[in-house]
Amino acid sequence: MAALQASTEHPFGLVIHSYTRAQALADGVLVDAGPMAQEAGFHFPVALTRAVWDRYIVPDERARQFGQSEAGRLWDTLWMGRLAAKSSQG
Repeated sequence: MAALQASTEHPFGLVIHSYTRAQALADGVLVDAGPMAQEAGFHFPVALTRAVWDRYIVPDERARQFGQSEAGRLWDTLWMGRLAAKSSQG
């Protein structure tokens, strides 16, 4: 088989596999931050990986006893992310 050559149409060669955002959301690999991300000031779709969601957004029972919720933790995460992005030089 001939080696794949990069071209202007395919600068990194031909795509051998792709996995879309929509597929990752449907599979549960990504969790959509939805309207709350827009409310926090993001102008593009925001999603978190399932690992981040489970570790940082979903509070354990002890945290729930102190009034923490998924919505509150998501808001805090999005807000701090927005502030970090806004203060970056890039």
